[in-house]
Amino acid sequence: MARDTNAGLSDLGGCQIEATLQLLDGKWKGVILHHLLKDEVLRFNELVKRLPSITHRMLSKQLRDMEVAGLVARTVYPVVPPRVDYSLTPLGRSLEPVLQAIGRWGQENLVAVEDAALKPSESPTGSAAIMRSAA
Repeated sequence: MARDTNAGLSDLGGCQIEATLQLLDGKWKGVILHHLLKDEVLRFNELVKRLPSITHRMLSKQLRDMEVAGLVARTVYPVVPPRVDYSLTPLGRSLEPVLQAIGRWGQENLVAVEDAALKPSESPTGSAAIMRSAA
């Protein structure tokens, strides 16, 4: 069963960082917020076009989670065919400096992270290391 990422935020022992990260938990929420910050108002299908790897079900869930958390506003227009717009609430918009800081960190550090991941480990691992330490 999928867990509700918005449930229990106050049960994290007062750690604001953990609570905020849990609120933004998942592969897609930060990217969705980024697109809504950039474009202000987007329809569901416009978000799908910007995020071609996300399923409709996952996008709906992420938007619903952020709506429940007060980050995203969903506006339904009484027209045929149905029209639904998504935008950020003032609370959601307040995450802009956080997302900008994450973007800057990525620009400055992701190459180093990738390089570190490609380097052979400094500490010996595996069966050969076990054999050497046993000798």
